[in-house]
Order: sequence, then C-alpha cells, then structure tokens
Amino acid sequence: MMLSSSFGLQVASALLGFVLVASAANFNQDIQVTWGDGRVKILENGQLLTLTLDKSSGSGFQSKNEYLFGKIDMNIKLVPGNSAGTVTTYYLRSQGSTWDEIDFEFLGNLSGDPYTVHTNVYCGGKGDREQQFHLWFDPTKDFHTYSLLWNPKRIIFSVDDTPIREFKNLESIGAPFPKSQAMRVYSTLWNADDWATRGGLIKTDWSKAPFTASYRNYKADDACVWSSGKSSCSSNSSWLSQELDIAGQQRLQWVQKNYMIYNYCTDSKRFPQGLPKECTAG
Repeated sequence: MMLSSSFGLQVASALLGFVLVASAANFNQDIQVTWGDGRVKILENGQLLTLTLDKSSGSGFQSKNEYLFGKIDMNIKLVPGNSAGTVTTYYLRSQGSTWDEIDFEFLGNLSGDPYTVHTNVYCGGKGDREQQFHLWFDPTKDFHTYSLLWNPKRIIFSVDDTPIREFKNLESIGAPFPKSQAMRVYSTLWNADDWATRGGLIKTDWSKAPFTASYRNYKADDACVWSSGKSSCSSNSSWLSQELDIAGQQRLQWVQKNYMIYNYCTDSKRFPQGLPKECTAG
C-alpha cells in the first residue's frame, strides 16, 4: 500500500503496554462459524472458505480474536452471475448497544451490471456515514484483496492496495471516531432483496441458488489482539501511524472521481440540520 509513516505522541502512547506477537492465517484455526448450518465450508487444509446462501438460510463466520486497531486483509471472490438481492459482508464490529463498526458490504446485481461496494463507519451505535462505489473490474471472476487499515488517526478502506475511502480521526472538532472498543472480524452472505439491489426493486432469483462467495488469505498478522484488557501487536507495527502518501492520495482521488456513486457528505437533503462535522472539515 502507498503509505508513509510518521510516529506521533498519540500513537506512541497507544503502543504502551503492547506485547509483540505473530500469527498465521488458517481458517480452521482463526475463525468460528456463527450461523448457516453446514453452509460454511473450509477447504484446502484451511486455506479456502466458502459461504453459501439458499432460500432457507445464509451463512457467516467471525474471527476468534478481537482487535483494537489493525490491518486486516481478505481475498474475496464475490457471488457470480445474477447476484441481485444478495449481500456479502466483511466488517469489524464490537459488542453491545453502543457498538463501533467498520463495514465493507457488497450488494449484488443482475448479470452484467456492477456490484455496489457499500462502506460505513459506526461510532457508539450510530452509522449513517455511507460511501458507495463501483469497481474497476469484475469482482466475481477472481479473488481480490479487500483491506481495512484502522489506527488511532484514520481508517483506510482499500481494494487491491488502492485506497477507496479514508475516514480520519477528527475528534478535535467534535466528530466521533472508533478507538476504544475492540472488534472482531465478521463476514456473512445473506438475502437482503428488500433493499440491496436498486432499493429493493430487483428481487433474489432463487432459481439461481445456491449462491456462493469464496475467501482466501485472511491476514490479521498486523493487528493488535485484545485479550484480558490489553492489546498485543505484531512485530510490524508501522501501520499504527500510517497515512496516505501523495501517490496514495492521488489514487484515492481517482477512485472517488470515477467510481464513487454516493457520498453522505454531499447529501444535504438527508441532513437538513447540517452535514456531520467530519464532512465540513477543511
């Protein structure tokens, strides 16, 4: 990823008490099936995982570990063909009624029409920070890497190492930022044809079921595992202060100019009392 490092006092303080750890990615070892009654399959000695959706049920899994900051990568091949009505998710989320959450959601579409990549950030149980994108490739033909970089200063959503969204910590102007609740990694495949495709106009075609999404190369080595009230970080912790360099900022601008299809920060009709504070920062 096109990122540079500049350690600051806030990040340095975040490192206090962290223990260096390392982990290997294997679905058999690193995830727990949360629902689906046999619709989650782990293959190839833990290197491949598939989620399946049929008319009876979808399916999902979660990481065994919780993380407080991290760089999480997942290779995903989305549901091919007519995926209208289906939603494949990949996100971080904490527990409780005032949870934090960092979302990738992939909204299916009719054959030949593009997927919508839906992103959102929840702080204290409140979201409404959506940005949506189309992709510059067909995400059903092969595996692509979807990454979440979450450090004390910013969240960066990336696709194949190209940043598509940056959500900065702007607590200095009163905007909330998720930084105190540990989160697990979750992924699900489910039916959401009441809203997912063209606002619910296009329904799931169950004659095309079962629908399957595939996962490889789950990587959370560069993350801070939360356990017994403290975080333990990997030996490579430079990401804790990473930010977009000039090249990364240019790629982000390219994506947002050419592939962004919705931005809550420009939807003044939705926020008649004024846009959220992070939207008005210079």
